[in-house]
Amino acid sequence: MQPATREQRAWFFYDWANSAYITTVATVLIAPYLTSVAERAACGYVGSVERRCEEHLSVFGLSVSAGSLVFYVVTVSTLISAFVLPFVGAIADRVQSRRKLMGRLAWSGAAVTALLFFVTGSNWQLGCVLLIVANILYGASIVVYDALLIDIAGPDDRDRVSSRGWAFGYLGGGLLLALNLVFVTVKPFGLTTELAVRISLLSAALWWAAWTIIPYRRIVDRPPAAAAVPGSLTPTSLARGSFGQLWHTLREMRQYPQTLLVLVAYMIYNDGIQTGIYSASVFGEKELGFGSSVMIAVILVVQIVAFLGALVFGQIAARIGSKRTVLFGLTIWTVMVLIAFQLPVGKIVPFLLTAAGIGLVLGGTQALSRSFYSQFIPRGREAEYFSLYQACERGTSWLGTLVFGLVHQATGSYRPALLAIVAFFIVGGLLLWRVDARRGIDEAGNVVPHIV
Repeated sequence: MQPATREQRAWFFYDWANSAYITTVATVLIAPYLTSVAERAACGYVGSVERRCEEHLSVFGLSVSAGSLVFYVVTVSTLISAFVLPFVGAIADRVQSRRKLMGRLAWSGAAVTALLFFVTGSNWQLGCVLLIVANILYGASIVVYDALLIDIAGPDDRDRVSSRGWAFGYLGGGLLLALNLVFVTVKPFGLTTELAVRISLLSAALWWAAWTIIPYRRIVDRPPAAAAVPGSLTPTSLARGSFGQLWHTLREMRQYPQTLLVLVAYMIYNDGIQTGIYSASVFGEKELGFGSSVMIAVILVVQIVAFLGALVFGQIAARIGSKRTVLFGLTIWTVMVLIAFQLPVGKIVPFLLTAAGIGLVLGGTQALSRSFYSQFIPRGREAEYFSLYQACERGTSWLGTLVFGLVHQATGSYRPALLAIVAFFIVGGLLLWRVDARRGIDEAGNVVPHIV
């Protein structure tokens, strides 16, 4: 296995840093915690398997199920991201230092995440606003981070580098999650479960901010390759240039039909992946009856398996190509969700085995999707094209979470809501299967890897 360069190792550390937000906050704690806060506001108590909260909240005059609220919040953050992130990408292609832009976005996101500590009692409104802003800032930082992959790795090296970065992220996120598992379970100093959860949310923010320092200091700045970069990059000139560049990109994507097909396929199947990530903790707590400490332990197992899965999928892609490997991963995703639909209440072993199966393909499908898409991007437009990619990336799906929330609100159960996301894997996989990779990479003017 080829060793990573110093700059590639520094790049890995941003996955290590931001994965704390994805694991501790987005995947495990914020959905059930914010749901509990909303249930307390709607019903006066926190719902459980035995005593469900069926009251609704009034949100801007609309009647919203307390159990569906967090999924609508994620949907709103994604819709906003769909407008914001492309402009972030256009700016990132024109600034002199992408690493500085990434750092500032990351530290802003960490600061907003830290404020989740102050979401208590029945104050669901504050939690919703903070989660929306944190998701947008997280996605914006990832736009710049993903674009840096093209700077630090050649066409034949990107599957390996992307997979290692994702695997390294699972280690970082898993390590903090393990510490939080102990913290929430033991509850030292007589802490309540609620306070232990709030401190764990704060720890993710501090982790994200601290480890971002490494890529910020060690990644090398490269001059922007985008055309017509002004000599003096004022905020006004950046904004004007970004709008023009974005409009040009949306128009020119018709010239790259395979790139567009890859993006649409990813948008659909990734909605299924992201909805699965966001729904896992709520499904485990509210539908299967497991407590927060059990859910943290299960997600920790997923992190460990996902670390190994990302490395294994990288090796498989080196032999059969990233497209076939992702299709294989989507097949396993579909099977695992169908199994999860039938899981019995309170039985930890079947739930744990299903979670491990999902973990096996979780990192691999996402890491290889990123490196596969990078091959279809015209040179000098990396951040801008990745911003379109990030509008439907992890933590920014919208159609899947919307469907999940609507099905739960209509049925009162998370099981049919979980089953509904299978369609995303099937449709997205069929579109990806239709992609002519060699033609698309050649159309973008890039070197075709030996194995696609």
